[in-house]
Amino acid sequence: MYTNREGQALFAPPAGASQGPSAPPASMFDNMPGYEGTVAGGGGFLPPPMPAYPAPQPTPGPQQPNWNIPSISEDTARGAFALFASSKCCYSSGPAKDGVITNMEAFNTYRYRLETFTELRSTEWSHEPYTGQPVDAYSQQPPGPWDIPAKTPNFFMDSQQNIKVPYTSSVKPCHNCVGMGRKPCKHCAGAGNKVCWVCNGSGYRHGDDRCHHCSGRGRENCTHCHGQGSEQCNACRGKQQLLVYINLKVKWTNNSDDYVVEQSSGLQLANLSKVSGKELYRDSQYLVYPVMGFPDPQVVQASQRLVSDHQGKYTQTSRVLQQRQTIELIPVTKVTYSWKGNSHIYFVYGNEFKVNADNYPATCCCSVM
Repeated sequence: MYTNREGQALFAPPAGASQGPSAPPASMFDNMPGYEGTVAGGGGFLPPPMPAYPAPQPTPGPQQPNWNIPSISEDTARGAFALFASSKCCYSSGPAKDGVITNMEAFNTYRYRLETFTELRSTEWSHEPYTGQPVDAYSQQPPGPWDIPAKTPNFFMDSQQNIKVPYTSSVKPCHNCVGMGRKPCKHCAGAGNKVCWVCNGSGYRHGDDRCHHCSGRGRENCTHCHGQGSEQCNACRGKQQLLVYINLKVKWTNNSDDYVVEQSSGLQLANLSKVSGKELYRDSQYLVYPVMGFPDPQVVQASQRLVSDHQGKYTQTSRVLQQRQTIELIPVTKVTYSWKGNSHIYFVYGNEFKVNADNYPATCCCSVM
């Protein structure tokens, strides 16, 4: 009987299965003045300091005495309807081509928008493989999180920046591999080989037919670690040491809220979020003042509410850099038309002349092959 002596040597007890990078111990992080509450994974937001000088007070925006209300022509309504019908594979062009417009009714729909552009700062302990980067911990006291300069993006554009806090960088042995640079392979549990998938570890295919895949050993080299039984540590990338430092995360966010005045045309408000309108009013300041003198009292009330909400909501946790408020008139026209003796309606709305016709009278069933 054939004795598989090679296979016996390969069946050494495997190392325990290794997991992914372990969480660094708390003792790995130094106690930095001014950053005592910082932890790995993030320590929450850092409230901005009180300004050294009084913040500028909001001032009323410019008055807009002439609110221009545009309307569309019958030709524009008919052209938009024809374009809508042609874009639908299952819609006949008959109603759009031959329908007779009997009535057009304009609805003035306003959209008020308030944007508050904020800067939020948070800190966390972080690390990366040490490859000779500068080490400056304790050479002097690190600056405060709000004293570190950051490149502010254009206003009202979301952005994020990560900054190494100066004078917090130190070198530590890698906690994940205990400074070895390598870890047992998790695919073969550190053995360097695995049971042959062809012969299921027996060394034979059928009877005395020796397995050619593993040469009768019953095991094959692990393809992930190439038979070494270990893989490069993915925390230190084999460098055995980590540069440990405090990371400052600066996040700029454009916080925006809209209010659309209800209109009785029958068009769902959700449709209006997809279109633009004619801008009637724009005011941008450090802090804006609620809109005054607008002919629709609902817009004035919405402005007062949202301005108060934003200033109470964002000034506590973030630094407000700029606010902007706009009022758009979104034109909505309800068109009634006659086709084949029956009356139907559709809506034309927005600067893009979008059309909504939920009950288009000439559709067919389409099937996708």
